[in-house]
Amino acid sequence: MKQTIFSEIYGAYFRIVSEVLSKQAASENVINDIIIKNGFADSVLFVPQKLLPQDDNSDWGLLRKKDGKLISVLSHKPVQIMTALQKMWLKAILSDPRIRLFMTDEEISKLDKKLDGVKPLFTDRHFHFTDRYGDGDDYSSEEYIQHFRMVLKAAKERKILDIQFTSGHGKLMRGCYLPVKIEYSPKNDKFRTYCFLLKNGEVKKSGIMNIGRIDFISETGQVWENAVDMGDFPQKSHVDIKVTAERNAVERFMMEFASFKKQTDRDLETGECKIRLWYDNQNETEVLIRLLSFGPVLEILGPDGFRKQAAERVKKQYGLLHN
Repeated sequence: MKQTIFSEIYGAYFRIVSEVLSKQAASENVINDIIIKNGFADSVLFVPQKLLPQDDNSDWGLLRKKDGKLISVLSHKPVQIMTALQKMWLKAILSDPRIRLFMTDEEISKLDKKLDGVKPLFTDRHFHFTDRYGDGDDYSSEEYIQHFRMVLKAAKERKILDIQFTSGHGKLMRGCYLPVKIEYSPKNDKFRTYCFLLKNGEVKKSGIMNIGRIDFISETGQVWENAVDMGDFPQKSHVDIKVTAERNAVERFMMEFASFKKQTDRDLETGECKIRLWYDNQNETEVLIRLLSFGPVLEILGPDGFRKQAAERVKKQYGLLHN
């Protein structure tokens, strides 16, 4: 019987399995370390059961036990090739204006030449967003691109930046900031950075800054030497969720909310997963919309206020469809 192992060729799980199968022999601890290193925060909940041989043959059948070790069933190491579909996907991604935030024009031009004659898998005209605001960031702005790249570099290298920006309330702000990570909001079509405000070499407070609101940015020449903990950011609210195993819902949920702090409890027999998800209050509406996009495979358990908001939105959508 034909069975689909991976939904995306060369995705995160492919890389995990490829590294495992590239080893002559491995232990369960080594495999778990590879999963933690290359997977998502909650990959250890289900990937080991698919890699390690199971008595009921529910695993992927890629490893066998021999002399207390786990041995690959392959004769050779996995070989990565570029498929026609991948080339079409890359061609489409190169046409996305956001690609210039991460790559130089020269790098994009070189890839374009290598993909000459390849038709893009999709274009902008194939998408129509009904739940997105129309005032997204200007990705064609050279100033925006420069600001984004400086924030991205600072987040990677712990560089402290001098930033002036306009707050959501129209107030002009300036100070020394340490960007920690960058996050994209599909609902707002904007990038934002989680950052620390520093004073006298110490963290004064943490917050979220829209990159599109930055008016001025420069390097201070200083580097933050201490460890950075995302747990220091205020995540004042949480929502409790139950996700069923239907249609790979748990895996899709973990990918969708990979950047969020979560506490998970998975039933190994049914595959059902109960999750507590923490989020910042200012992102509540966006989190609610993203949760509702999972449909009947996801149930919002609480708090009551959040559950009531979800019920009201579903009721309103139902009314729009049937009235």
